[in-house]
Amino acid sequence: MPSSRQITVGLISDTHGLLRPEAVDALRGSDFIVHAGDVGDPQVLRALSQLAPVTAVRGNVDRGPWASSLRETEVLKAGAAFIFVLHNIAELDLDPAAAGFRAVISGHSHRPQQREKDGVLFVNPGSAGPRRFTLPIAVGRLLVSGSRITADLIELRAGKG
Repeated sequence: MPSSRQITVGLISDTHGLLRPEAVDALRGSDFIVHAGDVGDPQVLRALSQLAPVTAVRGNVDRGPWASSLRETEVLKAGAAFIFVLHNIAELDLDPAAAGFRAVISGHSHRPQQREKDGVLFVNPGSAGPRRFTLPIAVGRLLVSGSRITADLIELRAGKG
């Protein structure tokens, strides 16, 4: 894939077995999809893989035989950029800038947020699954041009579930 073309990486996390149609719509057109854990049901990954190749990690609720194939961390190469994926950012045990990563994607907190530190973009797309407290239902998107990455967080207009 030429690195001069902009690559879209859809971001989703904490589905807890619920893949909302609004999330599918928001991720449609992605070149890659990252699921940052707490998948909850293998059917979620099967459905996402109908949209684009999926890179997924195991979250703390992912148990049982189906989840044993999910690793705790993954690396995705999108264009010239390397992206590190894990569920809980508190368990990050490497220096992403020194390791050559341009972005770190995590979930777990259910809070959508992004920040940059030492040239690395840290993104949590929030939770796309069942609503938790008053936190928004959200997904995210990375736009990768060569090694340059920007992120958008997308709050979904979703029902009460």
